[in-house]
Order: sequence, then structure tokens, then C-alpha cells
Amino acid sequence: MNRSEFKDGLLRVMERKVHWAWPAFTAGMVPKELLHIHLEQEYAVYVRDFPVLLGRAYIQCPIARVRQELAENIYEEETGRLSDSAPHPQLFLEYPRGLGMNLDRFKHVELLPEAARYRSLLDEATGHHGWEVATAVTTLFLEGTEYERGELDPGQPRRPEPRPAEHPLVKHYGLPVECLALHRVHAKVEGSHRKAAWHLMLDYVDEGARPAVLRWMGQVLHGWLDYRDEVAEHCGLTQIAQHQRGRAV
Repeated sequence: MNRSEFKDGLLRVMERKVHWAWPAFTAGMVPKELLHIHLEQEYAVYVRDFPVLLGRAYIQCPIARVRQELAENIYEEETGRLSDSAPHPQLFLEYPRGLGMNLDRFKHVELLPEAARYRSLLDEATGHHGWEVATAVTTLFLEGTEYERGELDPGQPRRPEPRPAEHPLVKHYGLPVECLALHRVHAKVEGSHRKAAWHLMLDYVDEGARPAVLRWMGQVLHGWLDYRDEVAEHCGLTQIAQHQRGRAV
């Protein structure tokens, strides 16, 4: 598998990181009293521990240049000091705080079954299959979007960047704009993170490791889709889920 084939394979995976329920979330269709389910599951599945997942890639990697890139990402996620902010998991909690949710719920989140399976898959992928798989799963899949092609080709669509007032949590649920600190930090640093992620994948992953990376990326994608199906149904979007499944059949 040459570099071009590897890149196209990664892009195809990322272009499938699209879930049927997300337009309902962004349109405010989730009842406010159920929105905490989505935020709790996201926090416990990966947001809270994202620096740890990145750290697993770091400790498995023998290449100093790759470790330097990963270390910078870990430092920002764990401290927020590169962006003059705060640890990113802490910034995430500004969403439920601003929405008036009980933050004690986020201290002991009980994962839903598919969420638990997805988290186990992330732990397996990042902890036991080499730095290449761990780096792909964290810096590409978890941090990336379906717009990754636009990160590599200026002629392709880029990730949308709505104005703060148009953020779904602000527009539909009354989140104070000042609670969008994580959104602002991502806008500030995510461009460099996307560039670094693709640089590490395309310039440092040996040809022999590329099939395993694509295989694990595919598994994580399927786990993510199942996890998001479950969260959507628990957030009151069951009828939409059944409609989508009927179309799939």
C-alpha cells in the first residue's frame, strides 16, 4: 500500500464519520431534559481521558519527531497553556455548567452498553497495537471530522465554523456564549492539530503498518456509529432511528 492509497483509505473512513442523528442535535430536536445524556456519554467515553489516550500513542512511539508532536498535543489537552486557556476536559464541562446541569453527574457517569463497548475498543486500539494505530485513532478519528479532505486540499470544503451566536447549544438551549471556551480554543488550535495529524500519518507510518491502521480505523468507525445510535435513541430520537433503519433495509 503506497502513500497515496493509504491517504485515500484514511479519507474514506473519515468521510463516513457522519451520523444520521447529528442534524437533529444541531437543530435543537433533543428535549433539553435529555441533553445531559449526550454530554455525559461524550465526556466519559473519550473527552475526560483524551490526554491519556494520546499518551498511549506517545509511550509506544520510538520516533523522536513524532513524540514531539504528540507531546505538544498532550500538553495542550492536559493544561490548555498553549492556547492560554485551561485543560480541555475542564473546558468541556462549561457546556453542562452553563446549561444548569448537575455537574456531580459527570463525576461518576455510567456508560450505556454501546458506549462501554466503544470505549473498550478505544482502549484496545490505543493501548495494544502500536503507536501508528493509537495516533490514527486519537489524532485523526477522535479529533477529526468528515471534512478532512479539506484539510489537505484547499479546493475542498472545510469544517464549518459557525459564529458563537449560531452554536446549537447557544441558539436552541440558551447556553451563555461565554461558556463556549472549548469551541473557541478548538478554533484557535485545531488547524495545527489537523496539519500535524496528517503529517504524522503520511510521513512517518511505515508501509507495513498501514493496513493495520486502516483496519482499526474501520473498526473504530463502526463502534462510533453504534455508540451514536444508542445515544440518539436515549435522547428521544427513536422514531428517527427507526425511520433510518427502515430506509437502510
